[in-house]
Amino acid sequence: MNHAQLTALGRALRLLGEHGENLSADTPDARLHEVKADLRRALDLLDETVGAGAPSTRCPEHPHGPVDRSAPDLCLLCETRRRAARRSEYQSGGRAPAGEAPAGTSSRYGVRADRPQPQQRWLPEAWNGREWQLCGTPRRDRREAEAYLAAQRRGSRPAMAYRLVHEFTDYEVLRVWGTPVQVDIEPMGNL
Repeated sequence: MNHAQLTALGRALRLLGEHGENLSADTPDARLHEVKADLRRALDLLDETVGAGAPSTRCPEHPHGPVDRSAPDLCLLCETRRRAARRSEYQSGGRAPAGEAPAGTSSRYGVRADRPQPQQRWLPEAWNGREWQLCGTPRRDRREAEAYLAAQRRGSRPAMAYRLVHEFTDYEVLRVWGTPVQVDIEPMGNL
């Protein structure tokens, strides 16, 4: 819908709103014919501005996709995905892999297979005077993370201290630059 169509359609709908406010039990037929003509004009403008046909499904992801009448949202694509998920549940046969809870019991925290595998990252952190905080995006390459921290230390407003934390299955501090000192944010020691 371009700007001219939007403006014309808005004007026609506002005019219809004014007609609706002025309607009463003793409105003459000539006035009703005028309302009818304005309503047709607004419908014609709306037909011109609508580019695509009406959505065939109730799915926000695939509004013009193929239709499956048995699906709650009428979307064949989403229903196929849901059926495949249900089928994979049935094909496991209720057998849980070794070391996990049986299929009948569920944990509110999930099972190990549901969690993503740990990824190795290096986290650059800066001391803000009270605690360590992330000062850049986590890096996959250690040398890149150290180069980033070196650039931060040479920057115009360096922090008091920096450290590089290795994240894998647990956190391990690899290297610390500077000395973190606890800074009281209240003047005079909070007296």
